[in-house]
Amino acid sequence: MRRWLAQLPPAPDTAAVAALAERFPILAPDGRRIRFVPPQADGLVYESRIRDTGEVETRPGNWHDFFNALVWLSFPQAKLAISARHVQAMAPAGMVRGSERDALTHFDECGIVVLSSQPRLLDLLREFRWRALFAERRADVLRAMRFVVFGHATYESLLNPFRGLTAKAILHEVDDVWVGMPVAAQAAAVDALLAADFANGRCTRPRDLQPLPVLGIPGVTPDSELASYYDDRWQFRPGRRRA
Repeated sequence: MRRWLAQLPPAPDTAAVAALAERFPILAPDGRRIRFVPPQADGLVYESRIRDTGEVETRPGNWHDFFNALVWLSFPQAKLAISARHVQAMAPAGMVRGSERDALTHFDECGIVVLSSQPRLLDLLREFRWRALFAERRADVLRAMRFVVFGHATYESLLNPFRGLTAKAILHEVDDVWVGMPVAAQAAAVDALLAADFANGRCTRPRDLQPLPVLGIPGVTPDSELASYYDDRWQFRPGRRRA
């Protein structure tokens, strides 16, 4: 987010974000430009408005919507793919919202992408072995894993982090080149990776996403420097077990 925040006032200024989007245009597959506009009172569904007009409703002075716009700027192809999946899942008209849209919303709001060049580290995450991962293998995590926040609600929560803050992760095994990428290049690569994930039908149920306690990631809070920090089973829960 630093690239965008450096060009914006230190507050959720939606007019400034809209102007930024004019300088760095986001184009839908049909060539329509994505624009950030105040909420409209015409009854058009949020995702349908994006499809039909390219307009993303953005409430003035609202951190949640402000970060949503910045995620659009950071990961435009992934956001377009998620929006398209929403619209597709809404057909036929009037269909009851199902698990696919719930999963898409969970990731859109609280998603994080975990990249690792060591598959065993991803296994520890899947197995909810938080102390083994973040304390015992901490040096490996710092060297071989990257955590890319996607969800705008998670960005908003990180303004005032709280115990138990949890993101919903998509995991990817990558090579060392990915792990060593500069931030801007990595963001662009993750954008393409996520766009392909969603275009190919990944995440059809909320359970397809891996829970990840955000404050356990090394560097997010100094408390995590102590291995005993991960003994807090309320925050670092054993989680579900899969056969």
